[in-house]
Amino acid sequence: MIDKRVKNLADAVAGIKDGATVLCGGFGGAGSPEALYAALLEQGARDLVVVNNNAGTGRTGLAGLMAAGRVRKIICSYPRSSGSVVFEELYKEGKIELELVPQGILSERMRCAAAGLGGFLSPVGIGTQLAEGKEEREIDGRRYVLEKPLRGDVALVKADRGDRWGNLSYNKSARNFNPTMAQAAALAIAQVRRFVELGEIDPEQVITPGIFIDRLVEVPG
Repeated sequence: MIDKRVKNLADAVAGIKDGATVLCGGFGGAGSPEALYAALLEQGARDLVVVNNNAGTGRTGLAGLMAAGRVRKIICSYPRSSGSVVFEELYKEGKIELELVPQGILSERMRCAAAGLGGFLSPVGIGTQLAEGKEEREIDGRRYVLEKPLRGDVALVKADRGDRWGNLSYNKSARNFNPTMAQAAALAIAQVRRFVELGEIDPEQVITPGIFIDRLVEVPG
């Protein structure tokens, strides 16, 4: 019998290795897997490369991981969003690396990884520092840069409901990057508000099919 549910948060993040690339869902606070961040902090993995829309808020969650010295590099679109105090402190001190990626490019790079594609050509960044070191091509008189897939060793995602097979549904805008990240990682771990029985999620509401999820843990509230 397929049952991807685990008993607790410690089991959910077990085995995440030092140096892992971790795709972390969320757009600001919406859909952010805060409980999984806390569990990963307790688990102890370090030297992590984190992919997220921003660079954390306040001093907990993703920011807490960075404050503890667990994150070597962050790949994001908005490193200086409101409340990103920990990132700014670490970056000024040279204690964390940053790869700045436009939001649409960030999402599409992960989608390419999920689809098994070798990358895509984009005009975004041409003539700027964002294109430095990247392969360029001209097609029909327009210049493009080659953007490579962005794969994760692990994805930490947050959903509203999940069944034992790993099928997930999301709460409105909390969906954001979570479905793409779940598909783009070798190990996808979901924090869900509520476990439900098989068939309780309408098939039209299954946004992430269970085939993409490896573990899920219930975190009520």
